[in-house]
Amino acid sequence: MTEAALTSPESQSRPMTSQEKRVIFASSAGTIVEWYDFFVYGSMASIIARNFFSNINPTAAYIFALLAFAAGFAARPFGALIFGRLGDLFGRRYSFLLTIIIMGASTFLVGLLPNFNAIGFAAPILLVLLRMIQGLALGGEYTGAAVYVGEHAPQRRRGYYTSWIQTTASLGLLLSLAVILGIRSAIGDEAFENYGWRLPFLFSFFLLAASIWMRLRLSESVAFRQMKSYGRGSRQPVIETFGRWSTARIALIALFGGTAGQAVVWYTGQFYALFFLTQTLKVDHNVANLLVAGALILGAPFFVLFGWLSDRIGRKPVILGGCLLAALLYFPIFKALTIAANPALARAEATAPVRVIADPARCAFQFDPIEDAEFRSSCDLAKNVLANAAVNYSNETAPAGALARIAIGGKEIKSFEGSDLSREDFLQKRAAFEAELTSAIVAAGYPLRADPAQIDKPMVLGLLTALIVLVAMAYGPIAAQLVELFPTRIRCTAVSLPYHIGNGWFGGFLPPLAFAMVAAKGNIYFGLWYPIGVALMTFVVGVLLMPETRERDIFAID
Repeated sequence: MTEAALTSPESQSRPMTSQEKRVIFASSAGTIVEWYDFFVYGSMASIIARNFFSNINPTAAYIFALLAFAAGFAARPFGALIFGRLGDLFGRRYSFLLTIIIMGASTFLVGLLPNFNAIGFAAPILLVLLRMIQGLALGGEYTGAAVYVGEHAPQRRRGYYTSWIQTTASLGLLLSLAVILGIRSAIGDEAFENYGWRLPFLFSFFLLAASIWMRLRLSESVAFRQMKSYGRGSRQPVIETFGRWSTARIALIALFGGTAGQAVVWYTGQFYALFFLTQTLKVDHNVANLLVAGALILGAPFFVLFGWLSDRIGRKPVILGGCLLAALLYFPIFKALTIAANPALARAEATAPVRVIADPARCAFQFDPIEDAEFRSSCDLAKNVLANAAVNYSNETAPAGALARIAIGGKEIKSFEGSDLSREDFLQKRAAFEAELTSAIVAAGYPLRADPAQIDKPMVLGLLTALIVLVAMAYGPIAAQLVELFPTRIRCTAVSLPYHIGNGWFGGFLPPLAFAMVAAKGNIYFGLWYPIGVALMTFVVGVLLMPETRERDIFAID
């Protein structure tokens, strides 16, 4: 297809051609597999914590498992530079063929990795290494696919065409949940916890083979071939993009006025919502996965809808509207989730509030892997046990040096100082303290698990779907906007870094950071302040500085 065919008035209203459908299908299918590989880990974070971080306390282990998940996101900007440069030098098709092979191989190896009990500290080290390799590959994969589809789209239908790529992240998460649920149902929970968790990683081999076959049938994009034929390619796309203020400024605006807010909305609406259900509200994993999967199915068409809408009214109103609505609605939605998913917990919080009364000088930040050294003060022990039980609490200052105590409704339980105790005595006393506190929590009406019979499943499904709709608003048009911001000669490189810093760093670190904030503060909703703050920042920067790109001709701006 030629440039004239993509920019002619007739192309703006005609149906998709068979070639365009093949481009979108093959690019999307491969990207779904990439996201499946990435999210199958995140969907089993609690199991990963028990297998690879079993040497530390459960709260720290879970946060470390999330940090290992986030390590892949940390590597994404570096992968963006590597593979974005390859895409600008050698072609979009070459780049995303290479990334999918790397991604699939590293995922398969996670399924073969021995756990901590087998090889000690080598297990988490190798896990993090494989996660980072996955992140490097994903740093080039998404951008290559999005740019490839964008360069095949008619000029004024780019939001609609690229929105199909935007559905792939949610569909990859949905696929990972479906595979996990299917295997868990087939072999049972106990077998899945022991060895079955490895099977979803190993299953990715078959998805990888199918994706490579589909992508080998694609040809290079018109825009890239035209650029090469005119000899207008960039020899140093990284330097041209980030070494010149004119393009570096646009990349910074794209980051702070677009992808950062879009990223936190995406991860809050999908991953953090899943973690909140399972870890905080104690909903059964199978039930939570089914509800999130249902919301993803119901919400998937909205990605295409908002991509289409951005072709009519512009990218900015849709993306920034999603960020603003998310910031305004997160607290009401997550509080409503608590009431709908675990009404007993909501009642207990209202009728028997919990307070930790302690000397602040004796309270450490709860995210610390060295339990012996840091979690033996009476305050730390009280907060750690409450955090493990996902009990919401407030903090009250006690006189200096006072022993920490926990007030549950009208009852108080004293903690203990474990600093001078032997390891054996400390563990015995902690076990007794946990038993006493658990008994008091249960007596006050705090459930150890969410009762499946009391879950208002339609309401939970509706709230989760509302979160996905917010995700679709912010995420659906973002690929089109990024493709239109930069010229063809540096497009892969220029799009890659702001996208993957936004999604890899601002978004990828959201789950561990939010849970660490909750553990430190005691308020189960406190972690929401992070995505709210970033989304509001993006709204302000976007309104003031982000140009509207809907009418741009990506062939003309070279």
